[in-house]
Amino acid sequence: MLGDLAFFSLAHLADPGSHRAYNEWHQLDHRPENLALPGVTWGERWVHPPDVAELAVVGDVGPFHYLNMYWFRAPVDQSRREWSELAERSLQWGRRADLALATRPMMAFFHPTQAYVSEGVAISENALPIRPNLGVYARLTRVAEPRTPAALDRFAWWDRVGVPELVARPGAAGAVTFASESTFVAPFDLTAGAPPESVRLHLVYLDADPLQFARSLAADPVEPPGRGDLEAVLFSGALRAIVPWEWSWFDPAPEAVRP
Repeated sequence: MLGDLAFFSLAHLADPGSHRAYNEWHQLDHRPENLALPGVTWGERWVHPPDVAELAVVGDVGPFHYLNMYWFRAPVDQSRREWSELAERSLQWGRRADLALATRPMMAFFHPTQAYVSEGVAISENALPIRPNLGVYARLTRVAEPRTPAALDRFAWWDRVGVPELVARPGAAGAVTFASESTFVAPFDLTAGAPPESVRLHLVYLDADPLQFARSLAADPVEPPGRGDLEAVLFSGALRAIVPWEWSWFDPAPEAVRP
């Protein structure tokens, strides 16, 4: 794996006119400072613009505009501490423009559990996340009881059937499955009372237009068999890669010019 730990956050901007300011801050200030940290292996972000949002399933996580992530290398405790210290220092520098611009429907640490590379993609699993992409397809779910036989069967289905089907779709370069830190309880004990819920994420990296990939899944979904209530879908949909200075996804359409 590229790292032992990953951080994901969702960002929602209430003011349609604030997207340029938010992207200028994140792409030209916040992300470079984070990538310069020795413990941060990689960081990337994607946008959920209106054209692909029409095909998305949005559950309890609520609407959002951006998915942000960072990978951390071992020792993860030190890497996470340095990363958190940078966040505090940037606040003291007056360089946290996001505090006035964005809310965070989700912020959480995840462990990568498995990586998959599509057939014909000549790259290792470790290099997949830093390979250029046109976007991702994300499936974020919550499993209330992750250590039951039914949940284990579901996890096995995704690992052996579901995710391989996703990465076999045209336009997919590979995928990584993540499970929230709450899933990793030490010591591992199946008899120690009710375990915490697990939030799981399948992230499919795309070489093709995310809208076309989303349309393919809408026409022919990859859905697990069995109980529909076993996993609560928090979000399922495509997101586009972000090109610096091309931040016009949410700008109002220009008024028609009258003859």
